[in-house]
Amino acid sequence: MTEPLERQRIDKWLRAARFFKTRALAVQAIERGRVQMAGANVKPARELKAGDVVRLRQGEIEREVLVRALSALRGPAPVAQRLYEETAASAAAREQAAAARRLAPEPAHSIAQGRPTKRERRALDGQRHADWGQRWSAALDD
Repeated sequence: MTEPLERQRIDKWLRAARFFKTRALAVQAIERGRVQMAGANVKPARELKAGDVVRLRQGEIEREVLVRALSALRGPAPVAQRLYEETAASAAAREQAAAARRLAPEPAHSIAQGRPTKRERRALDGQRHADWGQRWSAALDD
């Protein structure tokens, strides 16, 4: 039989806990400084044990989780969720950030297509200059 793990590499645990789809993505996030333990950045080979607190950022979402158990295998989501527990402060901050994003979305996210094409740009300019002659001007006020 397999004996329970006492220590495990953090990159393997992040994959097993389903924070990242692959170990390579977990390593990439760790190297970019998005995963911390005890307020300090970690390396992929850093070992963790049950009871450690891990802080990680995925996009705009920032979490602080308490490691409950270790697993060598990546299992189904309900099993993976038993490997950690999100701290109350982290859950409250995440909910507050989600509410703030709903109330005041990022203006850049409203741009669906990016820059307009040449054809779209000419159409926009045509609309803008269509009423050019109807605008008030000091020169026309005689």
